[in-house]
Amino acid sequence: MPQSRVGRRRSTTPHHISDTALKLFAARGFADVSVDDVAAAAGIARRTLFRYYASKNAIPWGDFSTHLAQLRDLFDNIDPRVPLDEALRSALLAFNTFDESETVRHRQRMRVILQTAELQAYSMTMYAGWREVIAGFVACRLGVKTTDLLPQTIAWTMLGVALSAYEHWLADESVPLPEALANAFDVVGAGFAKLNP
Repeated sequence: MPQSRVGRRRSTTPHHISDTALKLFAARGFADVSVDDVAAAAGIARRTLFRYYASKNAIPWGDFSTHLAQLRDLFDNIDPRVPLDEALRSALLAFNTFDESETVRHRQRMRVILQTAELQAYSMTMYAGWREVIAGFVACRLGVKTTDLLPQTIAWTMLGVALSAYEHWLADESVPLPEALANAFDVVGAGFAKLNP
């Protein structure tokens, strides 16, 4: 009789693991779900899970490095003649656009990320990557260093815009995410417009 093999299923992907984990986190709470629980529900070994994610805290974020590369691409493809405020607004909206069929899953993901106390310190490291992309774009546009105060301030402000919009979207499910993001950006957008050369 053949012995069943433990290990990576042929269909194992970061997306599959993350989706499985999000369902567990939504049903039982982040703290009450172990890495072993996620691995078992995903049909993989614990070791396989760690090939995809360095820690349990990384799982809700999915393949965030790929998303950051997409954000960089969005900025790289913006015509340099587009004013800074418009460039930031359009990239923010495009980066946070997804199919309507993804709304429930994305809401689950963001609820776990934003409303789980145990994830807040880890999330700051993820936000740092996001801010770095924005600061890099702003610095390039303004001819300054990424570490200068102005690009860093804009990057932190953009993070505040995104987080406040997401919190609003999670609290009021009747509000479309693009509307929440646009409205939040417009609160600070006039200040960004003053930076246009």
